[in-house]
Amino acid sequence: MSEVNLKTKIMLNTKDMSAGSGRPKPVMGSGNHEIRINSISFDRTPYDTEAFNIMLHVETKPVTGDFEGFYRDMNDQSKGRYDGQVGRVRMSPYPYKDATLQSGREVSRDQEVLKSMIFLSEQLDKRSQLDAIEAGTIEDFMTKCQDVFKNSEFFNACLGSREWESKEGYINDDLYLPRQSKDGVPVEALNVENSRLLVFNKDVHVRAIVKKETPKADNKFEGETGTGSDFEL
Repeated sequence: MSEVNLKTKIMLNTKDMSAGSGRPKPVMGSGNHEIRINSISFDRTPYDTEAFNIMLHVETKPVTGDFEGFYRDMNDQSKGRYDGQVGRVRMSPYPYKDATLQSGREVSRDQEVLKSMIFLSEQLDKRSQLDAIEAGTIEDFMTKCQDVFKNSEFFNACLGSREWESKEGYINDDLYLPRQSKDGVPVEALNVENSRLLVFNKDVHVRAIVKKETPKADNKFEGETGTGSDFEL
């Protein structure tokens, strides 16, 4: 009878799997990733017509093994599927909007958008192409940014998340780039010496759904039982 090697440990992990199968999920989650920008959009928020999100539509490097990505075009499936996981990543945790901070400092939406594009272009070595853009409005400027950033090379990124619950009860990620700080930067080119890329920290970079306690309800059975629970952000 052979001996069992108790020192050998098999590490199991489910973070990239979808429920009901052993396949990796077609969508990426929070964490440190190597990604590329397929396209970029400037989206008005549904609750404030003066506030916008810069959305990076990104993809990871190809996933090997038993993986099936989303269709590149649901209306034309002949274009095939994505080779990697995909995601929509907000350039900032918060929308871009004109505002006056509690300190009294005024924030210009358009200037903050331009500074964000400068930061991204410098990390991806696209500053000269960005500086060549001339536009009359910030919406027009961001439309022209599409040609600068689409189909980019792969780069490193730290993705944060605000979790939300679907009507079916699944927990999804609203992905965003954490703010740059003295701790580091959220995106960086590959193979950078003296990297300053943020190291993903779930306690810092994920705003998790918090389970809300519900009061117990009286009923005709002996004792009291909870009425169930839901979630809040």
